[in-house]
Amino acid sequence: TRCPVLAGLALLCFFYISAFCPYFGEDFAYILKSIKCGIRLTKYKKIKPFYSILDCFLDAAKRHPKRIFVHFEGRSYTYGEVDKQSNKVARALQAEARLKEGDTVALFLANEPSFIWTWLGLAKLGCPAALLNFNIRSKSLLHCFSCCGAKVIIASSELQDAVEEVLPTLRERGISVYLMSDSCSVQGITALSDKISKASDQPLSRDLRANIHIRSTALYIYTSGTTGLPKAAIVTHERVWAASFLQSICGVTAEDIFYINLPLYHSAGFLIGMTGAIERGITIVLKRKFSASQFWDDCKKYDITVMQHIGETLRYLCNTPKKNHKVRIAIGNGVRTDVWSEFLHRFGDIKVRELYAATEGNIGFINYTSKIGAVGRVNFVHRFFFPYTLIKFDIEKEEPVRDSQGLCIQAAVGETGLLVGRVTKRSPFVGYAGNKEQTEKKRLRDVLKKGDLYFNTGDLLRFDKENFVYFQDRVGDTFRWKGENVATSEVADILTMVHCILEANVYGVKVEGHEGRVGMAALTLEEGQKFDCSATYTQVVNYLPAYARPRFIRIQPCLEMTGTFKMKKVKLVEEGFNPAHIKDPLYFLDPEKKTYVPLTEEIYRAVVSKEVKL
Repeated sequence: TRCPVLAGLALLCFFYISAFCPYFGEDFAYILKSIKCGIRLTKYKKIKPFYSILDCFLDAAKRHPKRIFVHFEGRSYTYGEVDKQSNKVARALQAEARLKEGDTVALFLANEPSFIWTWLGLAKLGCPAALLNFNIRSKSLLHCFSCCGAKVIIASSELQDAVEEVLPTLRERGISVYLMSDSCSVQGITALSDKISKASDQPLSRDLRANIHIRSTALYIYTSGTTGLPKAAIVTHERVWAASFLQSICGVTAEDIFYINLPLYHSAGFLIGMTGAIERGITIVLKRKFSASQFWDDCKKYDITVMQHIGETLRYLCNTPKKNHKVRIAIGNGVRTDVWSEFLHRFGDIKVRELYAATEGNIGFINYTSKIGAVGRVNFVHRFFFPYTLIKFDIEKEEPVRDSQGLCIQAAVGETGLLVGRVTKRSPFVGYAGNKEQTEKKRLRDVLKKGDLYFNTGDLLRFDKENFVYFQDRVGDTFRWKGENVATSEVADILTMVHCILEANVYGVKVEGHEGRVGMAALTLEEGQKFDCSATYTQVVNYLPAYARPRFIRIQPCLEMTGTFKMKKVKLVEEGFNPAHIKDPLYFLDPEKKTYVPLTEEIYRAVVSKEVKL
């Protein structure tokens, strides 16, 4: 009689869990994987000498030296070949630049295999790498060196012009400049490729990095911020390991083939993609840049099973023909609910693993279920190890709402709030290199009790009754477009350099059918001046990457200010760019005519109906 009773109880438990805890199985599997990764990280912390992601790569190269690590533009490079090439890079830099443990080196490289083995070579010397966005120029480029204290820059040959533009300043500062080329006739730039080819490929002594530990700086990854210039987020070896575990948590196995078409200077491409692949010991397919038209052909050619995405890339793919593929997992962030649904409908049962994280942040989420639209789930284990909360936030004042005691107020379930993560030894906020002011701005004190300290993500999220997490919006002076963060003050600085412009208030506006916000600027003109369409176009094209250029301009008699002399943006954002509703003169950046043109209702309709590409 006992067996039927036990079977009945088990069946009852099953039905109860199915009815009231439909995500129990997925929650349990996620918690188990997270605990396993946590145990591994704790083990690595205690091992002496310290076991880094580089050591993980070296072990993989020993285990399967002939396994392909990177496919790139028709060529393949094995783990063993990449290991030897990184030895050559390390030895060439050791001889040429006299690099030693702790010296920071800036990498100004395109998405190509040399990026990977150059970084590995630097890691073998114990040198942190600063990963520069290859779109930045002039003022921003120079700023990046002063942030991280780099004294050496290594650039791709195709970026030589950008380097030459700032070369006089680099030389004044005593920065050594190397070019991935066999020869260079420019004084002050040293060709490096010929030195690498002549160098020995023998392994380097581990003693060269003997003092590296889990809290040492491994990388500087640049993130846009409210200052208008890139901020160098300090990425420790502990953070590298944590990010590399994401593939494992998403279900990536040793048999998978991973497609990286996002920039390696981004956390997504470098940490989640490349170091994640090293942790798994798998093959990656590297692309110079994302191409929707070549995407599925690449997937078929290389038998790709795991892809990365940002919101826009999935939308672009939804406009391509259906093709046979073996992709089973998509890891990324920023995809809209409608695009997500359309993507699955069009390309089949791909597990979209949407996540939320910030390079410098101490809190992140991952949606390990098939719930469309969510960026993660709230569970007690995650919250215990990485304490976080949502607090009420005043959008107009751009500050947390506080009670009579000066403490923040937690947002209710279903209510949008500012996500903050408690700063602890287990979830630290290291901050930005060479920028104490911006580091301090991200620290929030007296949140739930006097004296506590939290990391301010600057993002508005919402938790629902089922414990799902939804991203709502960004706050402050940064908006997101084409998968990139756009700092409004940087754009405003560039605009006000035009002779006719007095003031610029830059913000992002929603365009139906597009992820993120497209750039728009409200301008006031110098007295007696008319808006110079051609000069403004030339200025933004010369000094801003494509994603940061304001596509819409609004000319105003004066800019509305707050009581503390901050430019008001909320009303401007709400009003958008519809000429039927706005009396002020409006202009549209027309790349074909290479100028700004008056924004007519005809152009407005073409933009909204997607006849005009943004």
